[in-house]
Amino acid sequence: MPRKPRIAVMMDENTSVDGTRYDMAKAYFVAVQRAGGLPFGIPYITDMIEPVVEEFDGFVSVGGRIRFPDEWYAPGDGSRYPSSERLDVEQALMRGFLDRDKPVLGICNGMQMLACLHGGRMVHEVRKVGAHILDHDSRGTMHSVEIVAGTMLSRIVGTTRLDVNSRHQEAVVEMSGEAVVAAMADDGVIEAVEIPSRRFAIGVQWHPEAFATQEHPGNRLFDAFIQAARHRP
Repeated sequence: MPRKPRIAVMMDENTSVDGTRYDMAKAYFVAVQRAGGLPFGIPYITDMIEPVVEEFDGFVSVGGRIRFPDEWYAPGDGSRYPSSERLDVEQALMRGFLDRDKPVLGICNGMQMLACLHGGRMVHEVRKVGAHILDHDSRGTMHSVEIVAGTMLSRIVGTTRLDVNSRHQEAVVEMSGEAVVAAMADDGVIEAVEIPSRRFAIGVQWHPEAFATQEHPGNRLFDAFIQAARHRP
């Protein structure tokens, strides 16, 4: 029987309280397991970075609200989220997996990090960009996104539009030539990015793990991620 890919899942924490606990949805682990992988939660321990990068087959960067570096933001903007030990460990892990061309899936916070590590820029409050911006930060809110034709994401989900959930205040507003936009909301907010130079490096602003126990085209993203993780470069 083939070995199931081992997937490193970045742990989130309770930054909204005091940051003393790892705290995250079980759905991330369910989604990886249902797609055929073995998920392992990774804590903020620097000594684990090298062995995790070397020994695991793929990396999931999950949602969260932590302070990113000021240089990742548009001029004059910056994060008002709490600082976290997660930042340095997660950056090192993501860079390590990308450098080895192992699959990376960024979700919400993870999409933003993936974009910014490749020259993207963010804003802290996307609602302030303009009056036309939808409410992207309400639990239970759903909106439609348009999948950009010709992207890896379009080939994976097999559709031009998806209805997705929305739980983010920050948003990526500028991209560099190292990354491409893979999906956008109808108000113009970037909802997915990918790195063409890598076998599989995709970030989505929504939370596809929330659909893991339902019939939803977005579940194909986890299937494709695990499939990529089965084949080491």
